[in-house]
Amino acid sequence: MSAPDLRDPVGRVRVAGMVEGTSFLILLVFAVVKRLPTLSPEWNEIGRMGVRIVGITHGVLLMVFLLMLFQAWGSRALSGRQCGMAFLASLLPFGPFVIDRKLAVAESTASRTEDAAD
Repeated sequence: MSAPDLRDPVGRVRVAGMVEGTSFLILLVFAVVKRLPTLSPEWNEIGRMGVRIVGITHGVLLMVFLLMLFQAWGSRALSGRQCGMAFLASLLPFGPFVIDRKLAVAESTASRTEDAAD
């Protein structure tokens, strides 16, 4: 698997998906810490603060991911089906990491098509 190219719309989707997916996993950890009754009240407070801060950050990152996805679809770098699959993957834990392989193939295919056009 290759590193994402930020000059390519699909590469930007891949990077945004990785960052958004990581923030989702961190948010899940804080949500569990917030709700575990066996932990001390201090840990529950850390969980509450973490959910508040990481939750807002995750929301912003999700919007950035959707913007990148919409741009890739608008530039026809990704099909509607690929965008739909990437969106659904963003709703699941580890989803962006799973769909990244398919997006990497789409990115390499698009870059080969551009190279042939030049």
